[in-house]
Amino acid sequence: MRIIREILGRIFALWGLLIFFITMLVALPIIWATGSYGEPKSTVSFVKIAKRWMHIYLFLIGCPVTAKGQENFKEGETYIVLCNHNSLMDVPLSFPEIPGGNKTIAKAEFAKIPLFGMIYKRGSVLVDRKSDESRRKSIDAMKKVLLSDMHMCIYPEGTRNQTNKPLKEFYDGAFKLATDTKKPIIPGIIFNTKATLPADKFFFLWPHKLSIHFLPPIYIDDNISSKELKEKVFRVMEEYYVENSNAK
Repeated sequence: MRIIREILGRIFALWGLLIFFITMLVALPIIWATGSYGEPKSTVSFVKIAKRWMHIYLFLIGCPVTAKGQENFKEGETYIVLCNHNSLMDVPLSFPEIPGGNKTIAKAEFAKIPLFGMIYKRGSVLVDRKSDESRRKSIDAMKKVLLSDMHMCIYPEGTRNQTNKPLKEFYDGAFKLATDTKKPIIPGIIFNTKATLPADKFFFLWPHKLSIHFLPPIYIDDNISSKELKEKVFRVMEEYYVENSNAK
């Protein structure tokens, strides 16, 4: 059975790659056309297109999406959205489900991929993790996103969680951003992407229902330090993930 699963996983991966390429070519001209809009209209339009694109794509590869808690995003408020990170599937799941315009902190190297790179850059604040200067510039870029009345999505674990723990230790950047800007944090808990696109397997995809749950906002107290905020958010996200790990 294990050998059959491994073979089927590669077949599903090939199907997923093919469907992604086909649907991307359909979406690309529409996405390109919205690039002439000013911000935040350009990104808001892009998110609307990406949501339809990703819903169709994920449905066609057997990974339908359920989102809960979107009512926690109050009209007129801007949030820092923090999501757990288990898989490369996390971004195409989370980005379109965040209501309104938003950008995601993302690795700069993916922007070099032909065609896909153009789309990738539209929804991202790019950072070269090996460059201190790039990290500093990314902080300013994220503040600019928030000042443009758009949400900023960050994966505080930094890289995909390949441990047996619910969450990896968080990096400090997202919480310094929150204490500097006083923008509230909305935790986004992603389920099942590790089963669909596991980080420890090469060219493997397994159809599975996916979901993301947005929790109530955590407002920033003037007296809380970024370290205390990090510990608080980690505790909230870990407890919710464990209690709801069988989410469908």
